Amino acid sequence: MRGRRLIVAAGAVGLIALSAGHPVADIRVMTHELSDPAPRRVQAAMDLGLVGVKLLYTWTSGQLR
Repeated sequence: MRGRRLIVAAGAVGLIALSAGHPVADIRVMTHELSDPAPRRVQAAMDLGLVGVKLLYTWTSGQLR
């Protein structure tokens, strides 16, 4: 009886762990000017299963209109 409770509890913990979203590091480097309506940007994402990383880098081009 005790073994059955342990298995049910372990299964419940496993379901909770699977339903929770995995952690994602969100890194943003905003170097564009506020007056720039369309800044240049590079965006990348990498998901390693348990951990994900998102990177966004923006900059202003040489000419502002």
